[in-house]
Amino acid sequence: MHTRILILGSGPAGWTAGIYAARAGLETTLLTGPTAGGQLMLTHEIENFPGFPKISGIDLMSEFQKQAESLGVRVKYEMATRIDFSKKPFIITTEMGAEWTADALIIATGSSPKWLNVPGEETFKGKGISICATCDGFFYRKKHVAVIGGGNSAVYEALFLSEVADRVTLIHRGSHLRADKVLTEKLMQNPKITVLWDTVVQEFIGEEKLKRLKLFHQIERKESFLDIDGTFVAIGNHPNTDLFQNQLDLDEYGYIKTTFGQKTSVPGVFACGDVQEPVFRQAIIAAGTGCVAALSAEKFLIG
Repeated sequence: MHTRILILGSGPAGWTAGIYAARAGLETTLLTGPTAGGQLMLTHEIENFPGFPKISGIDLMSEFQKQAESLGVRVKYEMATRIDFSKKPFIITTEMGAEWTADALIIATGSSPKWLNVPGEETFKGKGISICATCDGFFYRKKHVAVIGGGNSAVYEALFLSEVADRVTLIHRGSHLRADKVLTEKLMQNPKITVLWDTVVQEFIGEEKLKRLKLFHQIERKESFLDIDGTFVAIGNHPNTDLFQNQLDLDEYGYIKTTFGQKTSVPGVFACGDVQEPVFRQAIIAAGTGCVAALSAEKFLIG
């Protein structure tokens, strides 16, 4: 099967790319990937997306999809498993065995948060466990929250949350932070933030929502419990770029390198959203880059 533009991924970047590509009159097909809607499906409420004062991630992505489909984007609930960039048109094979050819490709496969994989984590995702303080921090105003991690992301999250929460407990498995010196100093001087060193989370506990953490203190070799209103897991993200290894230029962390117009190292291949953005993982930014990728693909195809 052939399509003029094939989009991989169905978060805000992918859907926005689809909307703009379809409006340009180009036959557009979108493969949703393993999770239609991407990481926003884990966000209970969003209050910082323009035009939607309060909306769940699920509902926001549903609105994106409805608009894309209304404009003619063909949606396939499949995931690409093999891509051949050596030929034109590009050849994409899915896990269902379907083979697509495309004159232009837009990659919007996003990134995936690293999780602890301990009991209760899956149960309370979106119900007290979050991966984005910017997205969800507001809901913990004047409450006690925990941040898990020890790098720049965790320190940024803790500092941001200290502006809204009464108390922030940073839980780090090591004896020193891996964050930049300036950030570390800011955190250590913040009276709202307490650090639990050499400590790991063993279990998330609650009923309807998360209520407490079961901790293990590695030096003392003992367990304890911490009552908490919410927890932010900030142990890093990894871009979903395994499919593009040795085919596209990636940075040292595996993110796709892009130039002006969301262009990749292969002409006709564009990347947008978190798969090429390692710092500001925001829906509005992803949507913007999706727009740019589609406009660049249009120019590539029809000049």
